[in-house]
Amino acid sequence: MTTVLIVDDDQKLLKMLQRTLVYENLTVFTAGNGQEALDLVDQQCPDLLILDWMMPKMDGLTLLQQLRAEKNKVPVLMLTARDAIENRVEGLESGADDYLIKPFAPAELVARVHALLRRVESKPELQVVSYADVTLDPTTHEARRGETSLSLTVTEFNLLHLFLRHPRQVLERLQILNEVWGYDFGGDDNVLEIYVGYLRKKLEAGGRSRLIQTVRGVGYVLREE
Repeated sequence: MTTVLIVDDDQKLLKMLQRTLVYENLTVFTAGNGQEALDLVDQQCPDLLILDWMMPKMDGLTLLQQLRAEKNKVPVLMLTARDAIENRVEGLESGADDYLIKPFAPAELVARVHALLRRVESKPELQVVSYADVTLDPTTHEARRGETSLSLTVTEFNLLHLFLRHPRQVLERLQILNEVWGYDFGGDDNVLEIYVGYLRKKLEAGGRSRLIQTVRGVGYVLREE
């Protein structure tokens, strides 16, 4: 049974979200603050976390950062009224896999929940893939560049996996969005560009060469310079 943990201090919204997702045949747990949610994550091991930002006791961003520091890779959908681009970047950079602004259409929330769950459940190829000095093992969820282990979020891992399955092949932006996110963001929040930036930062740490190249007007390609 697929389980979702919703964390929000707005009880009216919490109940609406719970009804919506139960109707989608999901098992739903709820929490009113970050500390309560942290306990439930340990107890229930949810498949997905829907997380508000501003909450008492422990805010959503602090909870997210703590989970990622503990290497917990549960997919996280930030659901918040904080709509500035710098807030979206901060949420995604802290380890969120998606970011939805309040107010929102329930149908869009459901679509994003299913897309995130599909990304976790799908296992396109389980064999180890590599290019240049980068190696990724989908079975153990380990990635390395040379002798250095890469600490990647679920989305970063899936994005790198896609590039490694198609080395030296130019991938169009829409193709990447469809395969990694499961639907098109429309480009409004530059999610793809943000995550390519995250991957480059981790892959190029220590002065290593760039492997993910930008093909202007098209997309990206994994190849050595």
